[in-house]
Amino acid sequence: MDKNNGAIYDARKLGKPKMIILGVQHMFAMFGATILVPILTGLDISTTLLMAGLGTLLFHCITKFKVPAFLGSSFAFLGGYAAIKAFSPNDPNSMLPYACLGVACAGLIYFILAAVIKAVGIEKVMRFFPPVVTGPIIIAIGLCLAPSALNNCATCWPLAVVALVIVILFNIWGRGMAKIIPILLGVVGAYLFALIFGNGLGLLGEAGQVDVKAIADAAWIGLPVHMDETIFAIDWNNSSAIIFAITTMVPIAIATMMEHIGDICAIGATVGKDFINRPGLHRTLLGDGLATTLSSIFGGPANTTYGENTGVLALSRVYDPRVVRIAAYLAMLFSFSPKFAMIIQAMP
Repeated sequence: MDKNNGAIYDARKLGKPKMIILGVQHMFAMFGATILVPILTGLDISTTLLMAGLGTLLFHCITKFKVPAFLGSSFAFLGGYAAIKAFSPNDPNSMLPYACLGVACAGLIYFILAAVIKAVGIEKVMRFFPPVVTGPIIIAIGLCLAPSALNNCATCWPLAVVALVIVILFNIWGRGMAKIIPILLGVVGAYLFALIFGNGLGLLGEAGQVDVKAIADAAWIGLPVHMDETIFAIDWNNSSAIIFAITTMVPIAIATMMEHIGDICAIGATVGKDFINRPGLHRTLLGDGLATTLSSIFGGPANTTYGENTGVLALSRVYDPRVVRIAAYLAMLFSFSPKFAMIIQAMP
């Protein structure tokens, strides 16, 4: 179908090769924010990618494969990670398994709200979340992301402008497949620009250069899960650290559940479907909570539905959940390649 006439593209008519390209675009859309959380917290990037992919697939299974959502790293728990790491100032990273235990418990709180919704009915629960409540939540999510985007742009404005211009040009005047993948083209185009004018000509300064040495030094294949970084490495006799981690992380789930409701409303509004009732908010909450618990058990961050990928849906107008699942498969595949993770991490 033709987006120029306001129609929605049918992924089935695009064919498998183009669907894979769309999946790559979704993966790139989530990648920056998803790996930023482990960079800021000290968690493993490869583990994060694996758990984002597994969590997304688990979410799709629980929501009957109807919701085109990608689950990436949640920023809501950053303060909790910092507080728990401060519990052991001499070796802060040793506290990460305890932080993961706290996040795993926070994920279980989703089960409670999901059970309440299932028991009393979605209508009674959503009375407390009318558009006047969920709308500001969605706005707040965007406003919280804006400073991060501006700070990233400020490190190298020429490169940021190049990426933005490429996205806008292809989104407005692109034809065919190029019009559907403007974000991916913006990423690739800006990356090449950085290699030429940053690394090649040295015109962009240090912030506009790609760390090619780090890419060259990274291994091609590696295991994404390290048992000494999972909750199984916890000293279960250290009750004070365990209690502190759980009491720090669990209350944050209240905010992330409200964020989840706002995200599901935003995705539904984007694709024109009522996901709150079908497959049901209790299913989306359960999927998000399970994904968070699974990720944290094995040393990954909390997962959450990603607004970045909702933006891709709005730009591409391809709403088929299979495209998002392709991004999940790719994230899992590349989690076994530290070199690929470094290619993305080295992106200015």
